[in-house]
Amino acid sequence: MREYNFEAGEVLVFDKPLHWTSFNLVKIVRNSLSRRMGIKRLKVGHAGTLDPLASGVMIVCTGRATKNIDQLQAGTKEYIATMQLGATTPSFDREHSVDHTYPVWHIDRKLVEETLPKFLGSIMQVPPVYSACKVEGRRAFDYARSGEEVELKAKELVIDAIELLSFTDPEEAAQQGRKPELTIRVVCSKGTYIRALARDIGEALGSGAYLTALRRTRVGQYSLEDCHVAVCDVEQWAAQVPIIRETE
Repeated sequence: MREYNFEAGEVLVFDKPLHWTSFNLVKIVRNSLSRRMGIKRLKVGHAGTLDPLASGVMIVCTGRATKNIDQLQAGTKEYIATMQLGATTPSFDREHSVDHTYPVWHIDRKLVEETLPKFLGSIMQVPPVYSACKVEGRRAFDYARSGEEVELKAKELVIDAIELLSFTDPEEAAQQGRKPELTIRVVCSKGTYIRALARDIGEALGSGAYLTALRRTRVGQYSLEDCHVAVCDVEQWAAQVPIIRETE
């Protein structure tokens, strides 16, 4: 096992579990490493938030490596996303209950395969109202949770790749007692909301859609294969990892 200099700066990659917040992960890494080093508080930050209802690659920087956070989070992202067709929710994911339903019987694989390429390249996307985007100094989700209306401006982003991995058509889904859904692989720029992409794909299909599962598989050069110990083992790993101290 190599030695780590957490004060000089390390870039750690974790597979964030479902339901964890980005803050949860940073907190457990900071506290565990601070105890191991016998210091009050090690500087730790993450290079890009990942929603609690998403799992996957999350970069955590320590010490002076936190200066590289902006550069790291600017890297291209890759996601595997599953969305249910024929319905929407206020947050465009499973955080909220379905608020509207839409027809789906016209949707087949051919329509899906013809629709997805329309999102390739440079596109304009309106962020979800349940997001951390700032409007006049307040987070958009603060307005949404207090019942206030807020208008978010469309932002330009880039979709480098969008690939259909699976599709359950309405008839097959009905036979299985399920709702029709599709799963895609998306490679995109910083600032892309996959929840909003699900919304826009649903509209382009002449229906509605919301995200039911999301996994980030890559951020820049770092992928799931680069992840360190499982999050549940962070404290144990930190307690025994070989370290280099700045005073040594």
